[in-house]
Amino acid sequence: MLTQEQSVEIKVLARQGHGIKAIARELGVSRNTVRKYLRSESALPRYRLRAPRPCKLDPFKAYLQQRIEAARPHWIPATVLLRELRERGYAGGISQLKAYLAPFKRRPEEPVVRFETPPGRQMQADFTTIRRGRDPLKAFVATLGFSRATFVRFSDREDSAAWLTGLREALHYFGGVPEEVLFDNAGAIITERDAYGEGRHRWHPALYALAGAYGFRPKVCRPYRAQTKGKVERFNGYLKASFITPLAATLKSAGLTLDVETANAQIGPWLDQVAHQRVHGTTGVQPAVRLAEERLALRPLPVQAPQGLPAPQRHVGRVLPHDSLQHPLSVYDQLLEVTA
Repeated sequence: MLTQEQSVEIKVLARQGHGIKAIARELGVSRNTVRKYLRSESALPRYRLRAPRPCKLDPFKAYLQQRIEAARPHWIPATVLLRELRERGYAGGISQLKAYLAPFKRRPEEPVVRFETPPGRQMQADFTTIRRGRDPLKAFVATLGFSRATFVRFSDREDSAAWLTGLREALHYFGGVPEEVLFDNAGAIITERDAYGEGRHRWHPALYALAGAYGFRPKVCRPYRAQTKGKVERFNGYLKASFITPLAATLKSAGLTLDVETANAQIGPWLDQVAHQRVHGTTGVQPAVRLAEERLALRPLPVQAPQGLPAPQRHVGRVLPHDSLQHPLSVYDQLLEVTA
């Protein structure tokens, strides 16, 4: 039997006008062999393609495609999708999931490595924009520097009242007060840099009063050095990818839009059961574990909260489809109830 190269050469020589006898002499084969390979296309050696091996991920690929499309232009991390798949019976690992997702993902730039602070030293606070336009969605985010434990409160504005409410709720959520709180140069926080000399700024009066009442020292990043707040800003990316995008994708599939009330109804359980239970990429420890240590170093809360800052009312979430947002699903049962 001829090799595939020899059989192709026979056809090439025949097209060039060579006769059977000449082809046989050229290739060192019999004339009958040349005739055999010229008579029928089926005489060419053929190789059967091996059927692809079944993969544990195959039954879930349609679901993954639906989640990818629903999340666009954002991205749901593989760790989040893995939790959702396992709720649906997936028994495979994350490696084959990542390999399947890789062609669909645009890789972000790696974050800058941040400096570390001891327990109770610093909290970083920031506002991040989730959605702009006529129906804005913003999030106040506060992260403790040592533990990386984080508090989040959603609102539709970023004014002084939203900053102050977020700060006060964050301190009560953590159960104590750090030595300092680091901000950027937001106008709702600082009215004039270096007003009384280098590093001595003119703070917003309400912020200054809150800092005095709770006993923390406000600080701001140097101009053009916003990466100093890297711990909170890095969490902002994690919040959008692992909480906002999966939740918004599920709502979108049901014809709904993520709003302030729904986001605030979801965020507390997600922080406690997902964000603070993950092994942090920098510290290598769960934020919940380090938070228990950091709370021992926080200063006590004031016995009586400052006047003029009423606690915001929490709204009951709207009706949602019974779909996978994060695990466990029982966390979101409250959103499946129709309220008057």
